[in-house]
Amino acid sequence: MAGGQGTRLFPLSTAEKPKQFLDLADCGRTLIQLTCDRFRAVDSAARFWVVTAASYVPLVREQLPEIPEEQILAEPEPRNTAPCIALACWKIRARYPDANIVVTPSDAYVPDHKAFAATIAEAMAFTEGRRAIVTVGIKPTEPNVGYGYIQEGPVAEGNIHKVQAFKEKPSLEVAQRYLAEGWYLWNAGIFVWNVETIEAELRAHAPQIAGIMDSIAPDFYTKAEEGSLARLFPTCEKISIDYAVMEKSADVYTIGATWAWSDLGSFAAIEAITGKTIPQEIKDAQDAYQAAKKAAK
Repeated sequence: MAGGQGTRLFPLSTAEKPKQFLDLADCGRTLIQLTCDRFRAVDSAARFWVVTAASYVPLVREQLPEIPEEQILAEPEPRNTAPCIALACWKIRARYPDANIVVTPSDAYVPDHKAFAATIAEAMAFTEGRRAIVTVGIKPTEPNVGYGYIQEGPVAEGNIHKVQAFKEKPSLEVAQRYLAEGWYLWNAGIFVWNVETIEAELRAHAPQIAGIMDSIAPDFYTKAEEGSLARLFPTCEKISIDYAVMEKSADVYTIGATWAWSDLGSFAAIEAITGKTIPQEIKDAQDAYQAAKKAAK
């Protein structure tokens, strides 16, 4: 998923070139390139689909030239993550009806590719032959109030637990309690499932979106696809995958990861990764931008 604008990092991240297309880790690779790199550590033959805004398609082509154009999906307008994910999964199933799929943001930072690969491989082995959704959770290292949390339930297999509950971004007091109790994970927004499972879940819990995908599907991989998308995709309900499926499904599991992870959602996070100080004038520009947004509401 590569359609966000990264406004919390303005003016480094802009509507014209948001954070997923920037080298914020100061390593010579952009965040979307690093995302593909670590998934190649899971499977060197992995196939990638990118869902992004139409205006970012040239950036995707430039930074990931190895991805076929038919696997770069341009949303006519943003409709949140449930329609975004449905579009990619319906198109994947048209060619690969037995696909095992990982859905991931394109703008996170995970330096340990080997440990990441082991976690994802275990989750994919679990979802390959059963109706199950596995969401990746990160063992918290601090009482962070900027992330949603996953409450672990009983062990299902290996490092995979049934999900007890999803929790919204907490207050500091609640986040401290989560950390002390030890059964809570940061929600990384990474989901693993087979394509049959996600289709069934969307049909059960988001039938309006599933019906629109059924209408678009006959035109996948044809010249009519762009027109169908332009006409039908904007009519999808605007809803996140968390509200549409994750909080309603009875088949949701989580796997806790101990590797380093950051969504690089703040200047402090970038400074922690790179060891470099963000200039004060950039921080002042972000403060002014946020104040203007607040005043406009």
